[in-house]
Amino acid sequence: MRRLWFPLLLGVVGVAILCGLGSWQVSRLGQKQALIAAIEARIGAEPVELPAVPGEEADQYLPVRVTGALGGEEAPVLTSLPDLGPGFRVVSALTTGNRRILVDLGFVPEEAKALPRVAERVTIVGNLLWPRETDSWTPAPDQGQNIWFARDLSAMAERLRTEPVLVVARSIEGADLGTIPLPVDTAGIPNDHLNYAITWFGLALVWAVMSVALVRRVGRGPKDSRPEVSGPMTD
Repeated sequence: MRRLWFPLLLGVVGVAILCGLGSWQVSRLGQKQALIAAIEARIGAEPVELPAVPGEEADQYLPVRVTGALGGEEAPVLTSLPDLGPGFRVVSALTTGNRRILVDLGFVPEEAKALPRVAERVTIVGNLLWPRETDSWTPAPDQGQNIWFARDLSAMAERLRTEPVLVVARSIEGADLGTIPLPVDTAGIPNDHLNYAITWFGLALVWAVMSVALVRRVGRGPKDSRPEVSGPMTD
C-alpha cells in the first residue's frame, strides 16, 4: 500500500482540479449566455433620442433615432461580405441640429465607393457602438485613397470633425443611399465556454483512466527477474 499512495493522490488531485476547471467554465457559460441575452434585449428595444453626452459604459448598444443631413464626408472601411465580396463599410458624418456625429451607413461594393451619398434630411434608427477594432497591428488609414482598415472613432471623428460618437444604422429612411445596413448584433461576442468545459472534463476522464492504469501497474509490483533454477539432470 505504501507504493500506491502517491499515484492515488496524483490521480485524485488531478481529476479534482480538471473537474473544477470544467465546472467553472460551465458557470461562465451561464453568465455569458445571460449577458448576451441582456445585450440582445437592449439592442432590440425601442429607440430613444440621442443622449446629450453619450458614454461608452452607460450607452453601449443603446438604440437611438437621429435625423439630420449627410454631406458626403465619409471614412470608408475596407471589408467584405461572404455573399457580396469585397467592399467598404461607409462611416459618414451626420449633422443633426447643432451636433455632428458619426453614422455607420452599412456596406457598399468596391465600385460604389466613390458614389455620392448626400441627403438633406435622413432619419437613421440604429445603436450606439464603441467598436474595439484597432490594435498595434492595424494599418494606418490611406489618407490619399481615403481607405480605412478599422472603425477608429477618435481618428475618424478628428478627420470628419465630429463628436467621437457612432450610430450603427439598423434602418435608413428619407433617402436611398445604396447601402446595405450592417446592424449591431451579438455575433461578434465570443462564447466558447462550452467547448472549454468539454475539453476540461475530457482531460479529467483521460487523467482518471491513466491514473487507474498507473495504480494497477504499481500494485502488481516489479516482475521477478531471477532466472528459473532447474533440478539436477540425471542420465
